[in-house]
Parts: sequence; C-alpha cells; structure tokens
Amino acid sequence: MSSDEESGGEEYLFKVVIIGDSAVGKSNLLSRYARNEFNMHSKATIGVEFQTQVMDIDGKEVKAQIWDTAGQERFRAVTSAYYRGAVGALVVYDISRRTTFDSIARWLDELKTHSDTTVARMLVGNKCDLENIRAVSVEEGKNLAEAEGLFFMETSALDSTNVKKAFEIVIREIYNNVSRKVLNSDTYKAELSVNRVSLVDNRTDGSKQNPNLFSCCSR
Repeated sequence: MSSDEESGGEEYLFKVVIIGDSAVGKSNLLSRYARNEFNMHSKATIGVEFQTQVMDIDGKEVKAQIWDTAGQERFRAVTSAYYRGAVGALVVYDISRRTTFDSIARWLDELKTHSDTTVARMLVGNKCDLENIRAVSVEEGKNLAEAEGLFFMETSALDSTNVKKAFEIVIREIYNNVSRKVLNSDTYKAELSVNRVSLVDNRTDGSKQNPNLFSCCSR
C-alpha cells in the first residue's frame, strides 16, 4: 500500500490470485474482466500472467494486480512465488465437472500454506451457462463456501454473468481488510477514516443472505 501525500488520498496496490484446476476457465475469467474478451479456444496457461485493473473506492485509487497461472500439477513449482504477497484469491471450479469442485479443499489448503497474511477469498463456480450439464448444484457451492468462510458466486466468462461483480467484491473486501488494519494502528488511526462497504446480497423477496455468500441466479 502506498500513500499519495500531496493529494491527501491513498493509493493501494493489491495482489489477487486465481487458483483452481486446469480448464475451469481461470484465464477467460481474467480476460473477460480485464479486457471484456473471451476465447473459446484458449489454451492452458503456461507459467504466470497478470493484468492490472483500477477501481475507485471511497475516492481512493485501488489497483488490483490479478495473477493467473496453470492448474496442472506439472506447473506447481511456481507455487510459492505465485502466492507470495497475495491478499485476495478467487478459487475456481467448473460447475459441469465435479472433480474440479472436489479439488477445492486442496487449493484452499495450498492457499493457507503459502499465504502469509489475511486473504479475501471467494469460491467461484464458473461456467454457469452450462446449466444443462451441471454436475455441482448451487446449494453445494453455497454450503462449501459457508463452511470455509468464503464469499460465493457462480459466474460465466462466456456471457459475462457476475464476472465483474466477483472480482470487485474480492477487491473491496481486501480494501476493507487493509483499512481495518490501518484504522487499528496507532500511526494511522487519526489520519484515515473509511466507510465499511456492505456486501450483503439483497434478495428480491426482501430477505438478507449471509453477507459472506453470493450466488448467481441459476439458469
């Protein structure tokens, strides 16, 4: 995190990682969010790629450096460097392939092992456009997210469903986490005041969903 003293505002740079098995759509999620692009014939990522996106939160410039790497076991050698410094993570599975959902526990363990700070985590069930061949129910995703204390959302990189929303929720939660730490420190307590962003999903029936859980409308 850096501060722009002349303007009186703060500038933040956050590292966010996208993890999950190969071919769950990690690269297309990032390209849809960063460039509004989708490649039906995209190949498996080899090595690491990242994009930087900028958001305005509470009048402050927030930059998210979003990292994407391959999920195949043979590329796991990059693991330690990939996770280093990450303060946010999207843990992705393919709703049409149950094996990718079954791998989530392993990815969460890896994230916990290699991250050295509080990480804002979201469970993402990607490819919700494939409703006709769904193998993992929305309820299963919600239940796992609730058990692990994760945000949850189903997305489709193909048709853009919830992609922007998923990334922005994680980035806002990172900002909130950092702001709380700053506010609790003696150095910054009197200098910075940040409004808490409410992440409660308002349902159409007027009820409130668990603020840690978000889902897309199943189709």
